[in-house]
Amino acid sequence: MDIKVFGKNLEVTDALRDYAEKKVGKIAKFFAQPPTALVTLSIERGVHVVDITISINGLLLRGEEKSADMYSSVDGAVEKIERQIHKYKTKINRKIREEYRIISPTPADTVEVTAEPKIVRTKRFAIKPMSAEEAVMQMELLGHDFFVFFNPELEEVNVVYKRKDGNYGLIEPEF
Repeated sequence: MDIKVFGKNLEVTDALRDYAEKKVGKIAKFFAQPPTALVTLSIERGVHVVDITISINGLLLRGEEKSADMYSSVDGAVEKIERQIHKYKTKINRKIREEYRIISPTPADTVEVTAEPKIVRTKRFAIKPMSAEEAVMQMELLGHDFFVFFNPELEEVNVVYKRKDGNYGLIEPEF
């Protein structure tokens, strides 16, 4: 399994890197092909934050944990990803076997804007074709409230979002 460990606002020690790689490496047992993982360790206002993103054939799994201890944060983030895998195991396996890929975000760029409210972050990502049902699954796996995707049936960009009543909505643009 290819695991990259980065520090944000802290220097990653060898012991911490080894611990994160060992814990995240255990996730590989769930997949026939070894996935890639990006582990970001940071300290924000005295809180130890671990963000783990697993990528396997374009499918993304994400877990974030905040605690008073970096090792506990690593454990918590890995547990969240394992829960996602167990919850969506059948759907994930089916999706991995499919031919086309799904959206995979790239590192975010920060944009400064002077007017209120401000745009404080810009994300760029590849738009890949998928059905609305697949977009809902990806949104749930990432823990987001909305998800942008390319709908190949309509040949346009759509958005799925989680409604307050627990159902989902689909936005199709009209030109």
